[in-house]
Amino acid sequence: MHRLRFDLDDLQAMVAVVEQGGFRAAALALSLSQPALSRRVAKLEDALNVQLFERTTRRVTLTLMGREFYGRAVEILQGVEASLHDISDLSLAQGQVTVACVPSVAHNVLPPVMQRFHQQSPRVRLRIVDEGAHAVLGHVVRGDADFGINFLGVDDAGIDFEPILQERFVVACRVDHPLARRRSVGWDDIGNYPYITVAKSSGNRMVLDRAAAAGGARPPSMVEVSHVSTLLEMVKAGLGVGVVPQLAMPLDEATVLRAVALKVDAKGEPITRTLGVIRRAGRELSPPARHFYDMLKASLTPA
Repeated sequence: MHRLRFDLDDLQAMVAVVEQGGFRAAALALSLSQPALSRRVAKLEDALNVQLFERTTRRVTLTLMGREFYGRAVEILQGVEASLHDISDLSLAQGQVTVACVPSVAHNVLPPVMQRFHQQSPRVRLRIVDEGAHAVLGHVVRGDADFGINFLGVDDAGIDFEPILQERFVVACRVDHPLARRRSVGWDDIGNYPYITVAKSSGNRMVLDRAAAAGGARPPSMVEVSHVSTLLEMVKAGLGVGVVPQLAMPLDEATVLRAVALKVDAKGEPITRTLGVIRRAGRELSPPARHFYDMLKASLTPA
């Protein structure tokens, strides 16, 4: 097989001279110096053993062979570009994406994003690992997940944490509960009613305990559960009130549950957690994973 002695850059240089009407304009269009552009054209002419341009002090025109080769050069460049687009589309159209995600986001954010993603990439399989914050971090650290949505990991070595959304904690209560009529409540207000909390192993419990230590005593719990979803079921049953992230509140339970703002002290300082996208440092995402990553990030970013 005959070895080519020119490359795509040389073809692009030749086509640019024709389309831009001269070497100077072509050099500007390609962000090259004029001597560098001239060397590329000369290399192409040498490889083809033909003269492509007739040069005078006033104008540059194609030779007979140059006019013949120009059409073929355009076809080659267009074919390469089309092939690259086809490969890119193919890489987006198949594969698997694994996302580790805290349950509140998995329940109330992921479904519409997943639906749009599957419409665009129907052959890509999505694997959602919906677990607690510590488990989500572990999956990303070990490389089991392409990326994660979490509020832990900002201080962990080897983890890139990209903050997206600052989310408030709210008091979850039934719509017929006395606190449901309040615009905001503090720990003292919550202490007047049975308090349901998540276990100390929960990342949310860690955030709440830290906030309570800074802003006043947290009321003792009457019931302790492992998951926020279980806590909300207890609240729906009328067993008490609980504190949960805003995103954890079920969107279809507005007629049963009410979210009331929670403040730390009399100044009304809110309790928040920062949600972010976490990735193992240096990990490159596959095209399907990057596509889903961008869609999910956009859905969480405030307008």
